[in-house]
Amino acid sequence: MLVAAAVCPCPPLLVPEVAAGAAPELEPLRAACAEAVGELLASGAELIVVVGTGPTPEVWTEGGAGSFHRYGVELAVRLPSGGVEGPELSPSLTVGAWLLEQAGAVLPTHACAVPADASSARMLGLGKGLADLADRVGLLVLGDGSARRSVKAPGYLDERADGYDAAAARALGAADTEALAALDPVLSAELLADGRAPWQVLAGAAQGAGLTARLRHDEAPYGVGYFVASWSLISS
Repeated sequence: MLVAAAVCPCPPLLVPEVAAGAAPELEPLRAACAEAVGELLASGAELIVVVGTGPTPEVWTEGGAGSFHRYGVELAVRLPSGGVEGPELSPSLTVGAWLLEQAGAVLPTHACAVPADASSARMLGLGKGLADLADRVGLLVLGDGSARRSVKAPGYLDERADGYDAAAARALGAADTEALAALDPVLSAELLADGRAPWQVLAGAAQGAGLTARLRHDEAPYGVGYFVASWSLISS
């Protein structure tokens, strides 16, 4: 069953070597992610599953590796357990592997890439399946909010973006699985909110688990919604 989750955004700028001169600007976000991942690892979970978007559905159960070479940085990371079998981790999962590496994670770790346009029903079902992988499962869920929060955002300004992200932040901060499950895939795609599919995996995994949540971070420094949240059992 699911006993804890950390929700983090996945911009490559989280990695100081990639951010270079802009690294100090994201230090509060980086610190919030570190706290959320630290709480996840301290939850008593016996298996961590990293969930993020990828161009095709992929699952890594025997380790996996990714790199930041595409950003001009000679930095490679790998999941805490196993080797480097299988395809290269998607960019979002690579950020997740970096977060776990920074936290010194040693727990058995799987990874799951989901297409950004996957159906809600499919993501909810996947989440339920992941929660059944072990007696105590923890999720590291990676995804950004809308990338249309300002005129300088990657997708330019869309007036619907603020309301969408506010609703997503409320749901993530309240462990509201119904609200996450109700996020519209079409609207999410129009607003370039690639966190929708991973968040719905979390919603499926957390159904009936009785988790509580804390929203640690909610900002849009580059016109992209970045949320950090921790979900945990009251007794953990």
